[in-house]
Amino acid sequence: MAKKNGSIIYKCSNCGYTQPRWLGRCPECGEWNSLEEIIIDRNNITPAGRGKEAVEKQKPVVLSTIEAQKNTRLSTGIDEFDRVLGGGATKRSAILLGGEPGIGKSTLLLQTAASIAIKDAKVLYISGEESAAQIKERADRLGLICNGINILCTSRLEDSLDALDSLNPAFVIIDSIQTIYSAEAGIIPGTVNQLKYCANEFISWVKERESVLIMTAHVTKEGTIAGPKSLEHMVDTVISFERNADDIRFLHAQKNRFGSVDEIGIFSMTEKGLEPVINPTSLFLTKRKENQPAGVACTPVFEGSRVFLVEIQALTVPAKASISRIYSEKIDSGRVARVAAVIEKRCGLCFSDQDIYVNVAGGIKLSESSIDAALAAALYSARTDIAVKNGTAVFGELSLAGEIRPVTKTKQRIKAAEGLGFTSILSPASDDKTGIQDIKTLIKTIFR
Repeated sequence: MAKKNGSIIYKCSNCGYTQPRWLGRCPECGEWNSLEEIIIDRNNITPAGRGKEAVEKQKPVVLSTIEAQKNTRLSTGIDEFDRVLGGGATKRSAILLGGEPGIGKSTLLLQTAASIAIKDAKVLYISGEESAAQIKERADRLGLICNGINILCTSRLEDSLDALDSLNPAFVIIDSIQTIYSAEAGIIPGTVNQLKYCANEFISWVKERESVLIMTAHVTKEGTIAGPKSLEHMVDTVISFERNADDIRFLHAQKNRFGSVDEIGIFSMTEKGLEPVINPTSLFLTKRKENQPAGVACTPVFEGSRVFLVEIQALTVPAKASISRIYSEKIDSGRVARVAAVIEKRCGLCFSDQDIYVNVAGGIKLSESSIDAALAAALYSARTDIAVKNGTAVFGELSLAGEIRPVTKTKQRIKAAEGLGFTSILSPASDDKTGIQDIKTLIKTIFR
């Protein structure tokens, strides 16, 4: 009864009679003005089935008349994971988890699946990379209870969707989305069309149900998620999994529609899997028996709702070429160049003929503006080979005019530094207290 391409029919709201054209009166029940436009959408997903379902044409509604959903969070059972997600995974949402090979994505999700399954919630783990025996072997090695976890090892989208419709799980894991393919979009997994088509099918399914979808994703050698950027736009949350040189893993959100992107989750990789680091405040400080060397400065930074004390390390050496270079992975090289330029202009210390190396102990990435003062102290210390005195912490934003500007949450930063035994804490001047006002005062205070 529907048109070949248009797929539009008219349905009586009184008796359910359908016919291809609009009429003022229903031929079946005789009701006037009861025929409503209905669309036949072969891509529509409903609990009753898939494909060529009749749905009502959507119409705009007033936002104030819509009731906000309550109790929409599903705890993963892992506090650090919940912290990054904003208090738990939001139902009817899709999450994309990216990380380099071997970092622990599958381990984290298997631990999450086990934690959720204990709460009598159905979990479906779809793996296109490992066999069921391999997943069971990992679960036994980690000592996980697997009751309630359903495993489906396939790369076919259609098999996955059939399993979703039959089980209707509360938590769905796709490991990984790059391995899933559908004959509708070709037969080669990982192509742009495959990623967009398969991801859209999974996301459409979860949006209609009280479920949570997590898809793992491959990354390129640059560390970005492989595939089209539109894949990150389609999901609600994008989470990056990173590591340092040790067994520490960092989990942080690059996008989160239901929470902050400032929180960071810290894990330690052990024989029993990923374990949350309970007190990471001093995790990024180097323990020394002697005085700290030149080129090192400590600063308190905020990551979400927590304060960490971190150690910024700097090294300057004469440039080997006519143009000096900056090597910095954990702090943006542009910030390093700007701070060095301010010191050179305001303090008369030359950096233009030096190669600059900057690192952060522990491997955490820093982007907060409050690290400027500590970065300046580390650079000055490295260039002059004069060490910052033990027990000194410094923070503040450095302007191009050489001013040390105040930053947020000063009291919390000072309290955290004092709690770790720092006796000399240099902070910017504010309305209710005195402090460091400019770069010259900072350098004189630290280096006498």
